[in-house]
Formats: sequence, structure tokens, C-alpha cells
Amino acid sequence: MNRKSVTIALCAMWLLMVAVVAFAPAGESADAAALKQGSTGSLVRTVQTKLKNWGYYTGTVDGVYGAKTVAAVQYFQRKNGLTADGIVGSATAAKLGISLSSSGASGYSSSDEYLLARCVYAEARGEPYTGQVAVAAVILNRVRSSSFPNTISGVIYQSGAFTCVSDGQINLTPNETAKKAVRDAMSGWDPTGGCLYYYNPATATSKWIWSREVHLTIGSHSFCV
Repeated sequence: MNRKSVTIALCAMWLLMVAVVAFAPAGESADAAALKQGSTGSLVRTVQTKLKNWGYYTGTVDGVYGAKTVAAVQYFQRKNGLTADGIVGSATAAKLGISLSSSGASGYSSSDEYLLARCVYAEARGEPYTGQVAVAAVILNRVRSSSFPNTISGVIYQSGAFTCVSDGQINLTPNETAKKAVRDAMSGWDPTGGCLYYYNPATATSKWIWSREVHLTIGSHSFCV
């Protein structure tokens, strides 16, 4: 084969490769980040928790993407007009309210982590360390619950949700303790066992919050569902 023929052949191969990429099915670029059977980790736990809270999943929230998780994802996908392949790719992740490309192993971005640390510092800087983790866990539990916004900022800035937002303390700079408490909560430590609310009995004025069943008390905060 002469040099001209080799050049033509190489050009043809290059054009073929370009065509394959250009006409590849949408979403395939996200395959590497997708969650599927065999995946493990905190992001899988987040998927399982959301699906369990919404009634799609009845298995254990263990961070292992097994057959029950696949079935729950397929059920969720069918109900939401998605391809029921049991894989959490970009489209399914968007419907679930999670990010597959988050910078943190917890499934949350660094800006999410910092905002949560600001809230923990503003709300609980005088509390024992476990109590600070518990406040962070309550906020994360709300993110995972279908009864609340599905982002950390949405939960924190929900109207009337946190005193620190209305009085401006949310803008204080968090210390390292608050940051560590957030990292522990994002890693799966929930001292409250799934609580969605907390309040200080010494300062709370809402009659509604007093009607909630208290599951435990940590420091000056009562935690309830």
C-alpha cells in the first residue's frame, strides 16, 4: 500500500470515529458516573434513602446497589417517564435530586458542605459535638425526605425553617468543629436516628413544634420526627 492509500485509509478511520461519537445515544457520556448493580458507597445510600422515603424501596439502606435497589429504581423510572433500566444515570439522578458529578464522596458539593457548616455553627455552636452532628443530620434527613426541598440550600433557606437565617447568623464563618460535624454527618453518622426536626425547649415558641414526639435530647436540643 503506497503512502497516499495509507493517508486515505487513516482519514476514513478518523471520519468514522467522529461519526460514532457524534451519533452516540444521548447520556452515554455519563455512563462512567452512573450508579448500577454492584455500585457501593454513600451516594448509593442517598438513592436508597430517597426511594425508601418515597415508597419505592423496601430493602435495607446499606449503600450496596443490589437487586432490590435495581427493582426500586426501575419502579421509580417507570413512574417518572424514564427508561426503566435500573441504572441511575444523569436523567434519573436529576429526578432524584442528586448529583453524580459532585466533588465530594458524600454526594454533595464543597459549597453544600460549607453552607451546611455555616448553619450548624449558627444553630448549634454552643452544643456538644454530637449535638452539632445531629443538627447537620436533621438537615440532610430533610433533603432526603419528599416533604422538604431536595437540596441543602433549599432546606436551609425554606421560609421560617431556621432562626439563624432570619436573624442573619447564617452568615457567620463556621469553625473547624462545625465543618468536621458536617463531614461526619455527610459520611452517614446520624445521632438522631432519622429525625426531621429539633428545637430548644427553653426558647421555642411554636405550639406546633411542641406537639411533635421527642425521640431524644442532645444538649439543649430536643429531636423529633
